[in-house]
Amino acid sequence: MKMLWPNPSERVCELIRRIAESLLPLPDEVVDQVWQASQREVRQREYVDDPVLSEADRRLCKAHPTHWLVSNLQEPGRRVTPARDSEMLTYARDLVLRGMDMDELGSWRAAQRVGWGLWVEQCFAATTDRDELRELIEVSANSMTTYIDDSIAAVGTYVDEIRADMGVGAQAQRHTTVQLLLQGARISRGRAEEQLGYPLAGHHVAAILWVDSPADAHELERAAEWVMRTCGATRRLTLPPSTSALWLWVPSYEAPPTADVLHVLEKTPNVRVTLGRPGADLLGFRQSHLDAAAAQRLLARVGSPRRVVRYEDVHLVDLITADLSQAEQFVADALGDLATTDPVLQSTVRIYVAEGYSISRTADRLFAHRNTIDRRLAKARAMLPRPLDHDPTSVSAALMLVELQQDQEAGC
Repeated sequence: MKMLWPNPSERVCELIRRIAESLLPLPDEVVDQVWQASQREVRQREYVDDPVLSEADRRLCKAHPTHWLVSNLQEPGRRVTPARDSEMLTYARDLVLRGMDMDELGSWRAAQRVGWGLWVEQCFAATTDRDELRELIEVSANSMTTYIDDSIAAVGTYVDEIRADMGVGAQAQRHTTVQLLLQGARISRGRAEEQLGYPLAGHHVAAILWVDSPADAHELERAAEWVMRTCGATRRLTLPPSTSALWLWVPSYEAPPTADVLHVLEKTPNVRVTLGRPGADLLGFRQSHLDAAAAQRLLARVGSPRRVVRYEDVHLVDLITADLSQAEQFVADALGDLATTDPVLQSTVRIYVAEGYSISRTADRLFAHRNTIDRRLAKARAMLPRPLDHDPTSVSAALMLVELQQDQEAGC
């Protein structure tokens, strides 16, 4: 009678160890293949559309197969206990915070197919002996398939534990209410205000705060308080959409300058912030958040290290970067040689346009002498393919995109 889980031969154990060792540490290109497959099959689009959740999914796509490979180095071909590490628990906690369900088998299986395909390639490269290869693939398939099944079940258990620990009934209700408002659903203002503990009449500025590593999440609440005060508000609605992020709304008529927000975030250096345009009433509550989310996606799309961005400053860049290859051509056409020159010249031109072609106001913004600004503008004009006044809007948008991709904060 064939064993349900046959013990691998010493030779196959040796082959499994050899393959696992050759794959560790997992190369970024392998992680990206697994992650992209997972993202394509995600049913709950938050995991693709939200850069914080998407990056958390990528970390899981690295930690998950790494755990299986390390376990097979130690005990080749055996049943691997699901990891109870930070990445798995973060994934489970994000499901709870977003009120999402566990129905993501398509994503898990897509990642599994890519991982299995890469493993099989290594198996065929490891031996030409048919009997060894048959046993190697049989044992590996048993171990990997069971590991995925056990991991899916483990996430469900972690979700139940986290719900019990957090007591998330009220939190889940608040998140549901916010989601209804963001979707434009019909909901009573009075009922929504009661559930949120936040007035929906008047003006709102929304912000999204996040950190790139869950280890820095403790900075978020303090940063949210400072952003609220910088907006001139004394109350706020705060909602954690994931382990590494906060959604924030404050009653305010305008988004503060980026320099002011950067200043108050000096003691929370790992927090990044995007701010939506101010808006009034229920529509403003919704649109300001959608603006902040669009700005956050823009930073992820162009790979920007910028810490603070207001959507009102980058909305044109958001439009032109829907297709990154076309955006690159747009920058080249609009800026010519100015696209690759000294960032100081680039910033001078952009602020000059923003200040209505006023050399004196540009000099004040940049703390420079008028003659210095004149010289910079003369150099920049010589680099542009067309006179600046022919299409200043395109030049300004192209320069903002270039600045976003550089490791510097613009003088907005």
